[in-house]
Amino acid sequence: SMPSEMLLKIFSYLDAVSLLSVGCVNKRFYELANDNGIWLRLYSSSLHPKWTIWKMKSKQTETLSLGCAALQDKMPGYWKKEYLFKKTSAFKSRVMRLIKYLDPYTGLPCKNKEAMKVSGLSWIIVLKDKNGKEHVVEKPNLSFKDTSVTVLWYGTDWPCLDILSTLKLFGVTPLLPDQSRHPNRNGPRRFSLIAEYHLENLTENSVAVGADELVQLFSLSPGLLVGIWKEKNEIAFVMANLHYNQLLERSILGSATIQYVPPPNKPLLDDIDSEYGLHDYSLHLDLHGRNCMYLCGSFKYLFCKKRDIKNGYLRLRVVNLKDNRKHLPITGTLGICWETEVFKGNVKDCFVMDLTLSDETGKPFWCFSAPVHMELSTKSSGLYDYMGHIYTAHYADPEGKVCVEFVWLEETKEYIIVNLVLYVSTKKVNSWYGTNY
Repeated sequence: SMPSEMLLKIFSYLDAVSLLSVGCVNKRFYELANDNGIWLRLYSSSLHPKWTIWKMKSKQTETLSLGCAALQDKMPGYWKKEYLFKKTSAFKSRVMRLIKYLDPYTGLPCKNKEAMKVSGLSWIIVLKDKNGKEHVVEKPNLSFKDTSVTVLWYGTDWPCLDILSTLKLFGVTPLLPDQSRHPNRNGPRRFSLIAEYHLENLTENSVAVGADELVQLFSLSPGLLVGIWKEKNEIAFVMANLHYNQLLERSILGSATIQYVPPPNKPLLDDIDSEYGLHDYSLHLDLHGRNCMYLCGSFKYLFCKKRDIKNGYLRLRVVNLKDNRKHLPITGTLGICWETEVFKGNVKDCFVMDLTLSDETGKPFWCFSAPVHMELSTKSSGLYDYMGHIYTAHYADPEGKVCVEFVWLEETKEYIIVNLVLYVSTKKVNSWYGTNY
């Protein structure tokens, strides 16, 4: 029953975050909280102190000096949108400046943690059931590696798997980040869609990664791992493996409904080298089980001969079966660690593979972080140096394939990688380099 003039006077003392919050109370408050006069003052006060009206040359800033005209000629909420656009643009620029610093070892942004802290970035998953009701799962556990971050969610109030239709992974940032204050989870936030997965017939349509006494693991491309309780057929936990390449862009620059699409690569012109696009690749490979690292290695000067281009793929051989000098020992027993409020476990014979393949300029060319499972091969080891069972692991996505062979040494209780081959899609190479192989 309070008059609108009195409410506007009260609202004029609020900051932007409080105005956005009070606008969610009801329709009347929303209309009053959109008042152009209040938002114009906020917009003006946010301008750099060195700027003065007579120094501003843009049409937008000239309207500030028009006073009442700037209010009457604009639709309700105009200056609110301008203020939010200005603030979010400045915030994105500040974050993007931080990720321009590259690690010479991996070619990836090396200030991801600082950028995440500045942005207040977190990740959530939204489960939608078949009736359209949404269930939001927050408060994940994070573990950082050299080239990826693993995000783990678990809880006791997961909806039944049988009624779920989709799972969406979002990056979430405060709509108006303030470096002096900790991000408020109840304040206005911005959502950036990273991936969407369909959960119908999850156990039939997904790749089974492994199992232990309590849970079964299923992989959803790209990089999502879902743990299902064996007895109840319900979700125990969800684990997302996010590669640092374009991590912040995908988590910040997308919208709530549309995923971020990176700009196409601008190929360097090279008319002299006929083998352009076939040589001088660099690979950084990490194998881990969320909490423990099994392998961390870098390989340079990888190349492919034209005769090795077959069936739409370029072959890059990293580790050769016949060259035991390059065979790689694995530290520890391969497995993926998981946990909930009560239980912990380790699913053996599987791991998370972080792959970063860079071109000859050091720019990340093909990157992923995804769970991979091992299988016992039917063939036995024919190597004199290693007498043991052979295991194989495979990964594939639209950009390429990875094939790995391990030998298990019973005496030393360790795996040795004796064969590692990458198959890169010729479509990927042609679009990246502007060539035709």
